[in-house]
Formats: sequence, structure tokens, C-alpha cells
Amino acid sequence: MKKYNLLFVVFLFTIFATAQQSKSFLLNLYGGYTFSDKVEYDGMYGYVKDGFEYGAGLEYFFIENNSIELKYNRLDTKLPFYGPAGMQLNAGNDKGAINYVLADYTYYFKTGSDKLLPYLGTGAGVAILETPQSGTGTYFGWEAKLGVKITTSSPLSINLNAYLQSMSAAVGNSYYVTYYGIVGATDYVSTYQFGLGASLSYDFSK
Repeated sequence: MKKYNLLFVVFLFTIFATAQQSKSFLLNLYGGYTFSDKVEYDGMYGYVKDGFEYGAGLEYFFIENNSIELKYNRLDTKLPFYGPAGMQLNAGNDKGAINYVLADYTYYFKTGSDKLLPYLGTGAGVAILETPQSGTGTYFGWEAKLGVKITTSSPLSINLNAYLQSMSAAVGNSYYVTYYGIVGATDYVSTYQFGLGASLSYDFSK
């Protein structure tokens, strides 16, 4: 996990140096509360518990009201897993984390006020799952978001937002008897977590 964090920090500083010249970037600091989700598979089930999510991103406006962003968010959580009889199989050893590294696209809607800018966005990338049992695994992740940006006369602005994040992971194989013989297929499970948050933005162009 450390190498992913190091690469992200190096990328941030590289983009920051470019931003100082182009004046087209915003630095976003994220904080939010992410709610829990239940995941079921083959008679067993588990939870990704709720918790505080935090992170940072760099946002670039390539066209007016249109931006792309590279962001990193981390959710420290608990991941209890239960067998068919309802007994927790990892009691006392269920702490984990999900790290999202995403490339986002956001569209800001024009309103009668320059101080309030509603927006919609979506993003995709990788979700890095940390568990005590299996270590670190990298999977597909995505998010959708909506919110409003509240600007000020200073370089600082505040975003209030709601988001939906998802991670998909391969968990095994199922086999089916067909006319052509036994066919195997990979089984996937996905998390869907809703959250409410805010971010503080600094605009280098001001």
C-alpha cells in the first residue's frame, strides 16, 4: 500500500508544479461519512461498515464548467464476515480499509449566481482493499456524485456533496453443466456505499 501512496504523492507534486505555471488547477481536500453495505455470496455474507472517509485530489478545468480530477480517498472500516449459521468467522480480526484512486469527470451547471454552482460527476479507477486475512488486493472501483460548490472572493471554496462508491471483486468460480460440457464462470461481488461529505478547494488561478 505504501508504494501506491508514494506514487500518488509524487504525482500530486508534479501536477502542483505544473499548476503554478498554468493557473488551471484546484487542490481539493475531502472529508465525508460513508454508510455501511451488506455483501452476500454463496450462503455467506459480510459487511463493509460505515466510517469517516478522507482524501485529496487535483482538479483541472479543461473547458469552462467541465473538469477532470485525479483523487485519492481512504475509508478505514471494519469488514465482519459471517458463515451460513450466522457466526462471525473473523471476530476480533475484521479491521480493514478501502483506498480509492479515481479519475473523475465533473460538470458544473451555470445558475443565476456565480457563488452557487450545482454539479454532477462520475469517475472510475481502482479500489485497493486492505484486510488482515489476505493483505492487499486491487479491484475495479467507480463513483457517482452530485453536489454544490460554494465559491468566495478568495481562492477558497467549499463543496457539499453526496456520493455513491462501488468496488467489484472476483471471489471464486461457478461451474455449469451445458450441452457442450462443463463451463466455468468467474463470480463477482460488489459493494455499493452511499456517503455525504464536503471538500475544501483552493484555486491556484486566484
